Amino acid sequence: MESPGKKVFARRIRTANPASLPPLATRVQCTTPRRGRQQSAAATSGRSSTNQDMPPFRTLALTIALCATTTALAQPPAPSSGQRYNRLLIRNAMVIDGTGNPVRGPIDILVEGSTIRSIRMSRATEFSGTQVGGDTASRADRVIDATGMYVMPGIIDMHAHIQFSRAGKSMPKDYVYKLLLGHGVTTIREPGSGEGLDTMVAHARLSSENRISAPAIVPYATAGANTPAEARALVRSIKQKGGQGLKVFVNRTDVWEALSEEAKAQGLPIATDMKIQEHDVLDAARFGIRTIEHWYGVPDAAIVGPQDFPADYNYEDELDRFRWAGDLWRQADSARLSAVIDTMIAAGITWNPTFAIYEANRDLRRSQTQPWFADYLHPALRENFEPDPARHGSYFFDWTTADEVRWRNNYRIWMRWVREFAARGGNVTVGSDAGFIYQLYGFTTIREMELHQEAGFHPLEVIRNATFNGAKALGLSNTGVIRPGYEADLAIVDGNPLHNMKFLYAGGMTVHENGQAVQRGGVKYTVKDGIVFDAQQLLADVRAMIQSANTGGGVAPD
Repeated sequence: MESPGKKVFARRIRTANPASLPPLATRVQCTTPRRGRQQSAAATSGRSSTNQDMPPFRTLALTIALCATTTALAQPPAPSSGQRYNRLLIRNAMVIDGTGNPVRGPIDILVEGSTIRSIRMSRATEFSGTQVGGDTASRADRVIDATGMYVMPGIIDMHAHIQFSRAGKSMPKDYVYKLLLGHGVTTIREPGSGEGLDTMVAHARLSSENRISAPAIVPYATAGANTPAEARALVRSIKQKGGQGLKVFVNRTDVWEALSEEAKAQGLPIATDMKIQEHDVLDAARFGIRTIEHWYGVPDAAIVGPQDFPADYNYEDELDRFRWAGDLWRQADSARLSAVIDTMIAAGITWNPTFAIYEANRDLRRSQTQPWFADYLHPALRENFEPDPARHGSYFFDWTTADEVRWRNNYRIWMRWVREFAARGGNVTVGSDAGFIYQLYGFTTIREMELHQEAGFHPLEVIRNATFNGAKALGLSNTGVIRPGYEADLAIVDGNPLHNMKFLYAGGMTVHENGQAVQRGGVKYTVKDGIVFDAQQLLADVRAMIQSANTGGGVAPD
């Protein structure tokens, strides 16, 4: 069998040279992060909770962005269960190629090592522009019979936080990774490396070498500073440590300019969660931002005057912050919004809306009682979800019917403009931001895809948003679609997600077949860089983790 090569790491971590990275044991270490560090990269409607115990403009940004805990590197996740074959044959599959083309099939997909070598009709039919397969099964090291299944590109989650503890309690280090892989996610952008940039770069390498069961990781680092000089030094440090991009929150203008100028010089793209600040998405366009996270800064740029918050509004009170964020799209002027999104498109900004992370704001009870919590929600994460003013995103103390109505209206306007942005040629992607606000890793990625469909995207467009568009935003030119010569990043699904996105959820759904109710769905296999993972076994591993944690056998508190 082909051993996983370093070329895969070089592709995923595009500007990092694996040979130049120090051995894992000698990487720079520092003190354990304070509570809240992993939350600093979270999607919120205001500044990160880290700001609340830091001086203005993040005087500790260098520490937050660059440090890693000793235990994070010393105790990596469990060894990988995936295997790469010299020749892998996926037979009789219906193929959704990720570009928006119609489904084709049945198709045989031949993978050699990490690369899709050929895509052929499984049997002779009237000419359709696809070659007919030959006798490749006898020469394959592994054959997967995908009869009745659909194969789509592996999902690219553009906003996937990797978290090893919640509410001050540890979780298994492969918990998040296995939930993502189990839902067909083959690539993630870690938007802020809250567990430490060194750790995320190390795990990216371990993943690329098939030493852990994890998606390919594109690690970004949170960046903010007090002065332009500090900002430039920070960006250079992030580059030197293997960071592949920056996540920027609130900064004053000269610091923003220094960050963006140095990032451009270092070849590091910027993602921004703009919060409520003196800048908006028009400034982001001027700064050369690659992606806008969530939606902050978009309606704000189209509001005449300041945002119309109540007189007693307190930004540092998360209940206020999230409650009244739900009114901003209503306040925006439509004519101005139209001009704003044209500016975003002209600047080449990708919009990563993360609809799902805010869904509790429009339907709290639904979010609190999701059916997969029983088998897949770690008790540390459950505790983190409970209302607590000391924790970011845990603000549901007095959430009213009026708040939910306001947020439903907010979604309606927000979704319409995301759809319009795409219709005019803008790039829209899928990101989950799970680990906060009753959202569970992997499941939230699929829920985000459902909400793209609610926003008006055709199911083929939803899958393109989740695959091809993500690759485009990350500059990955050899993944995101199913084509010969591309990396074999695939999700093999027991059901047709174009008919029902719910087929992508762990456990699938009950369907009616031949007069009987049967269980169908779920990702059966996730193939990452040609490495085959049994998705159902990964999910079984997670269920065992949760059972152990719930009966007192889980990871001990930090």
